[in-house]
Amino acid sequence: MSSICLPGGDLYVPIKIEENDIYDGIQKLLKVIRPNWPTENLKFKLFTDGITNKLVACQLQNELNNTNIVLVRLYGNKTDLLIDRNAELRNIKILNKIGLAPEVYGIFENGLAYQYFPGVTLDIDSVLSNKIWPRIAQKMAKMHKVKLGNDIKEEPMVWDKIEQFLGLLPEPFTDDNKRTRFVNSFGSVTRLRIESERLKTYLIKTASPIVFAHNDLLLGNVIYNKEDGTVAFIDFEYATYNYQGFDIANHFNEFVGLNIEDIDYKRYPNEEFQKKWLNVYLCEYLETDSPSVESVDKIYAEVQQLSLASHFMWGIWSLVQFELSNIDFDFLSYAEIRLNRYFELKDKIFKELN
Repeated sequence: MSSICLPGGDLYVPIKIEENDIYDGIQKLLKVIRPNWPTENLKFKLFTDGITNKLVACQLQNELNNTNIVLVRLYGNKTDLLIDRNAELRNIKILNKIGLAPEVYGIFENGLAYQYFPGVTLDIDSVLSNKIWPRIAQKMAKMHKVKLGNDIKEEPMVWDKIEQFLGLLPEPFTDDNKRTRFVNSFGSVTRLRIESERLKTYLIKTASPIVFAHNDLLLGNVIYNKEDGTVAFIDFEYATYNYQGFDIANHFNEFVGLNIEDIDYKRYPNEEFQKKWLNVYLCEYLETDSPSVESVDKIYAEVQQLSLASHFMWGIWSLVQFELSNIDFDFLSYAEIRLNRYFELKDKIFKELN
């Protein structure tokens, strides 16, 4: 099978890997990007941390060298409606040059193959480790200082994303059961649109700076390498400019867990932990050894405000997945959890913003 070198230098392999025949498709891909790997010596491991994409690690048997591992990510069903794949690839390449993202080995019709970062993804316990969380804070601060270039507007993505997701919600849902569950939980898409405008009216007042942000730093997107004590970020599907406070708040919101039956907001980090985290973050971001109390308090307040935007955006995203995704995950229940948390917190935060 031949490949194509795209104008940006990326290797494109013209195949689509079918979900019902993943490994055969991956073998065809590897014959192009790793032609010296004998097919009979390949072994695969399917990762299940993601709830929209499939991620497969490909390795030569009996080879322990990390350079002999390729990660292959298959995009979820119709996720191209939610994600700008060209922007994703551009951002990964920019971040890779400064050591903040993996190297891309090749792209194909419904996914990409890229560098493996050794280590383990975080969980609700390890994200609190004093060996790990400061490194996450420092790594995020470094990312927040990245500039994409003068041709890309430095505008917060959250409002356009929420609008995009609302535009993808069906009116009504195509399945009778889905339609009933949605109406019982949320009433109508119109109600959510009105709430979106209200949220924007309040949060547009935030003084949080616009930075280049990951925007999806859930625990499964942080890799901890115990051997060298480093962390790495993966999956840059939503990376772009956004409010600084959003990226931090979004990470804190993930401390509560992802599995629906295990999500517990008692795990949400308290003020003391957040301010310790933010102090480390600001040391790197402001390039100082001692951020002022005022600077920590300011960013702390912005994080609380923008946690609302995180809950609302991912709640609407989950409703879109409820309609489109063929993955076995209860997206409606997850939307209920995120949006109920939003409604629980919003009045207090809106009052503080007045």
